[in-house]
Amino acid sequence: MGRISKKENKNIYQTRREELGLSRDKASELLETITPERIEKIENEKSTAHPDEVMLMSEKYKLPQLCNYYCANECPIGKHYVPEIQNKALSQIVLEMLASLNSMNKKQERLIEITADGNIDKNEIRDFIKIQEELERISITVETLQLWTEQMLADNIINKEIYEEIKSENP
Repeated sequence: MGRISKKENKNIYQTRREELGLSRDKASELLETITPERIEKIENEKSTAHPDEVMLMSEKYKLPQLCNYYCANECPIGKHYVPEIQNKALSQIVLEMLASLNSMNKKQERLIEITADGNIDKNEIRDFIKIQEELERISITVETLQLWTEQMLADNIINKEIYEEIKSENP
């Protein structure tokens, strides 16, 4: 193994490579299409990773979170639309989901009242925005659960073949 960088504030790409105990040369062998020099530029933030490079690193480094990180922090469009998802325990994800769904159940009638006429007037906008924010929390929780599942698949904790078979049965 090569020497470990003493640099502080390492980016997610360098941190993961080092967690795996890979030098840039070994990482390049694993990644096949990314040179050690390119890895260095990405890790030292002299160059932004390309989406295909992030996809490859995500797969080979077995860290699905890399894709979300890229979209939320580096992609010009994603920075505006994609929230960064934090790794959480399954129990925390489920509790957050249930709390959001319970909250949304209470707001369901108000949403129907607001949208029934097809217009949102100035007296309804505040409630509408609060409902929209709750829906966004549900969306983020769903994305967090998806990321958790992808990590379990990458770590071979969930059998990928069985998972895909069951998913194909329930489109």
